[in-house]
Amino acid sequence: MVMQLIKKIRGCITLILAVLMFAPLIAHADYSWNFPKPATPMALDTLQVHNKFMIIVMVIFVVVLGIMIYSIVMHRKSKNHPAGTFTGPTTRSQIIWTLVPFVILLYIDFILMGIPAYHSVVAMEDTKTGAEMVIKITGSQWRWQYEYMDGDAKGISFVSNLITPQDQIDNKATKNKEYLLEVDNPLVLPTGKKVRVLLTSTDVIHNWWVPAFGAARDAVPGFLRETWLKIDEPGTFRGQCKELCGKGHGFMPAVVVAKNEDDFKQWAVAKKQEIAAAGAGADKTWTQAELIANGKAVYEKNCVACHQVTGMGLPPTFPALAGSKIATGPIFDADGKLIKDGHLDRVFNGKGVMPAWKSILNDTEIASVITYERNSFGNHVGDMLQPAQVKALR
Repeated sequence: MVMQLIKKIRGCITLILAVLMFAPLIAHADYSWNFPKPATPMALDTLQVHNKFMIIVMVIFVVVLGIMIYSIVMHRKSKNHPAGTFTGPTTRSQIIWTLVPFVILLYIDFILMGIPAYHSVVAMEDTKTGAEMVIKITGSQWRWQYEYMDGDAKGISFVSNLITPQDQIDNKATKNKEYLLEVDNPLVLPTGKKVRVLLTSTDVIHNWWVPAFGAARDAVPGFLRETWLKIDEPGTFRGQCKELCGKGHGFMPAVVVAKNEDDFKQWAVAKKQEIAAAGAGADKTWTQAELIANGKAVYEKNCVACHQVTGMGLPPTFPALAGSKIATGPIFDADGKLIKDGHLDRVFNGKGVMPAWKSILNDTEIASVITYERNSFGNHVGDMLQPAQVKALR
């Protein structure tokens, strides 16, 4: 009876060990189960280091567990083995067999695993050597702003917002493949170029993370953090904010479109023309109806997460615009000067958790959204703000 039980235990142990031995091979065969397919040298290096470490750890685990189980089974009391009285190494052989595993562990920690890990960390932190392009990424609740600091796209700046329909979020419509991972303005980068990435935040700590790049770096208010990318092939890569940053944390995707150099240059030319056309609207005299229609689109893209579709906000953190003294109060004083902490000043320069939109939205967008807020949600101020008035304040 006892022998049959021991045989069953041995069979189970053999099966468990076999599964553990082949698990790394299964993981290696399916990237999606483990890491995404690496798109940058940093991601490939991270994957290789991870797999190497996992194999080393697995071998150590199996060997140590095997020796322990063998000792328990083969030196059990029923085989007349006396209880051990060992309290520490005293003989030469005991000291040697204590030191040998210790030396092996030192070799594994500092040579076999330490050297590859050191080189990976050094490579991750080397953001400047060979960098051919610099972009700045600014996180704010709950969107990313991208600015191209040099190269063919120098001067291009835009905000990237989630565009997943609210009906899908509310489970009223079928969720598409890129649910919560789709934006209106993806970051566009050239392939084969080392891009130095500067990160900061306007409010709380965010984390710009695209798994296929093997890079995740916190964006901290008041600080510039750095990382770098060098995308191997064209494609679309999706990620998310990886730092819990508030109620909209799950609605802050990061999407990157990688193009070859010629396509990237064409995109940069087209984007500059698009921005110039949008800026030209500041020289036009708009009707109130045009401003309200345009402002509604700006509001739904940039403001609705905090102030809500109804304009009722989420007090006390995000105040209501409906009936607000700020949204219905005067913008300019009797001398035509901007009223401090008035509606335009609040949108222009921000306050508290309210970000400053001066550098994010163009003159037309600011004038439109302010006009919309003053004449929506039950507000009936009846006035309007022209883009030229906003332009004059810059």
